Amino acid sequence: MGAGRETGGGLKEDPIMKVLVTGFEPFGGEPVNPAFEAVKLLPRTIAGADVDILEIPTVFHKSVEAIVKRAEETGADRILMVGQAGGRFEITVERVGINVDDARIPDNEGNRPIDVPVDPDGPAAYFSTLPVKAMTERIRSRGIPAKVSNTAGTFVCNHVLYGVLNAAAKKALPVKAGFIHVPYLPEQAAGKDSVPSMSAATIAAALEAAVEALVTTGEDVKVSGGREH
Repeated sequence: MGAGRETGGGLKEDPIMKVLVTGFEPFGGEPVNPAFEAVKLLPRTIAGADVDILEIPTVFHKSVEAIVKRAEETGADRILMVGQAGGRFEITVERVGINVDDARIPDNEGNRPIDVPVDPDGPAAYFSTLPVKAMTERIRSRGIPAKVSNTAGTFVCNHVLYGVLNAAAKKALPVKAGFIHVPYLPEQAAGKDSVPSMSAATIAAALEAAVEALVTTGEDVKVSGGREH
């Protein structure tokens, strides 16, 4: 947990919350990854919380290990993981990570697991422990399209969402974690046929709003985030 600060009189103030925000390196032949390009733009203090950023490998298992190691080293209270979802129009705040790796393409070290559990001894799924609806509403309040998503896919993004929550549960770490998917950057979309995009600055503004919400929200808000399909 975040450490407290001593005042001049020796009394300790409330602990400062520590938030770790991660973004993937480029993968799949892309020159950039919008996740880390936006994460790099975040201020290092948001809503009174200290913000630490980390670029992680787009590699099964190594990505989880990197996040958990950094979180334990820094005493992170919250972890917000960010990844690319080319083809999605909005910022999508993920609700659930499932216990399966089913890779359409290899990761950056050539691994391509198909129908393999993230953890053979783990539960079928974990729900995000961040306030996903409050985060979505806060992003929308900034005029940025966002919605709750009920599928994080089956590639490394889902892998880290499930894997970090699984590690936190197994190690009894006092940390809450969740995941956000973001669209392509315009420079990526320019080389593709009719795909949506969003600027790094807009994505960064959405992430800052999400961090504000996860820092200041206790119980999540009760608004509909469901989908018919």
